[in-house]
Amino acid sequence: MYALLRLRRLPALPHLSTRLCPQHRYIHRTNDGYRPRRDPWVTPTMILLGFVPIFTFGLGTWQLQRLQWKVALIDELEEKLQLHPLSLPRRINLSVIPEFVFRKVFIRGKWDNGHSMLVGPRTRDGVHGANVVTPLIREDGSTIIVDRGFISIDFDLQSMHSENGEVQFLGMLRTSQERNTFTPDNHPERGEWYWKDLDAMAEYAGGSHANVQPVLVEEIFEGHEGEASTRIKRGIPVGRPAKVDLRNAHLSYVITWYSLSFFTAIMFLRVLFNKKKSQGRQMPR
Repeated sequence: MYALLRLRRLPALPHLSTRLCPQHRYIHRTNDGYRPRRDPWVTPTMILLGFVPIFTFGLGTWQLQRLQWKVALIDELEEKLQLHPLSLPRRINLSVIPEFVFRKVFIRGKWDNGHSMLVGPRTRDGVHGANVVTPLIREDGSTIIVDRGFISIDFDLQSMHSENGEVQFLGMLRTSQERNTFTPDNHPERGEWYWKDLDAMAEYAGGSHANVQPVLVEEIFEGHEGEASTRIKRGIPVGRPAKVDLRNAHLSYVITWYSLSFFTAIMFLRVLFNKKKSQGRQMPR
């Protein structure tokens, strides 16, 4: 009889303190009894892991479209280079210049060496120097700006002042150079030019009062490397090659972003699989 009374004093099983069960955080009460509690797999970490492959895949697709655009642009400019050289009109319509970028043009006139500019620093074949930019006075038209090419640092603009008489050459029509984020400001009053700011150069050469137009032509050099080396040693500017030199790194960006998308997707699926697997395990008895 005493034993039965002791049994009646024992608390019912559902009211046992969870402190007696080390696995109390894995169980919860239901109408049918106890079962393992499943931790939610939708967490901020999982959301982030799932977002990364989608985001990087989008970037890869965007770079792929940019690659296709850049390839088409380069092909178009290459076709322009194959066309017959143009003769510039007396007065150039500035609004149509973008349509003729990379077109070859035949130039004739006299150098305005008193307004020559050194744009740099530049490097060519391990030689330090700068690009010589000189206004060209056309007898039958306006004055334009010409990038004559690279010159060694061992020579200065004084060596150019002895050049007199009419010159004629083949050039390539270009637009103003885009300034890099880290490129310093030009200081025309000190003769310091770090990038080709066409409007500022035209103003430095005399501006509209001197019939100077902000039109840029880059002189073309069609010689071999040996001839270029000789010209550099003699202080003669070496022009640019007749080819399209647009930077095209979009393919590497496509590979990078798609690779990141693939590997982060694998990582996400692996973490998700491990969570599902751990939730499927039964609570040890």
